Amino acid sequence: MGTKELLASIEAILFAMGEAVPVKDIAVAIEQDEEVTVGLCHMLMDKYNNSEHGIHVIELEQSFQMCTNQEYYETLTKIINTPKKHVLTDVMLETLSIIAYSQPVTKAQIEKIRGVKCDHAVNKLLEYNLIEEVGRLEAPGRPMLFGTTEDFLRSFGVSSVDDLPVIDEVKLEDFKQEAIKEAELEFNVEV
Repeated sequence: MGTKELLASIEAILFAMGEAVPVKDIAVAIEQDEEVTVGLCHMLMDKYNNSEHGIHVIELEQSFQMCTNQEYYETLTKIINTPKKHVLTDVMLETLSIIAYSQPVTKAQIEKIRGVKCDHAVNKLLEYNLIEEVGRLEAPGRPMLFGTTEDFLRSFGVSSVDDLPVIDEVKLEDFKQEAIKEAELEFNVEV
């Protein structure tokens, strides 16, 4: 197959699948190595990722996906029901942040960081498909380990968890001091 046919094959795969497709699977389907496949996928990205097209190709970790161009979202909502937007509470955002930056992580580890139970937040994040079970910890009881999903990457506009912003050490210390003061205030109120 020539380059045109390979690009058309990848285009067909991404269109038909409707979700992120791992590079290794694309490579097997088009009978090319992964390096060539990534190069071809990037060519497709270059072709589609401008305002001339209603679709574009995104890269998520070691996968590619064909998506609707955000510029046409308003037009789409006129013909289909508006997708349900999930509201993330402060508790869910805090829990999601802990998971994103500490993954893989157990509920107990999240609760140790937060200082309170996190069952409801974890269950909602699982329901919203922002996190998933990524295995079990080799420890007594074999607790579940959680990590972020491709939907998380899409929702926050990053292609990898490595692209998440790094917290400045000075700000981190300020956050810790603020949390300690809040905890002391709550303790004094309860007494």
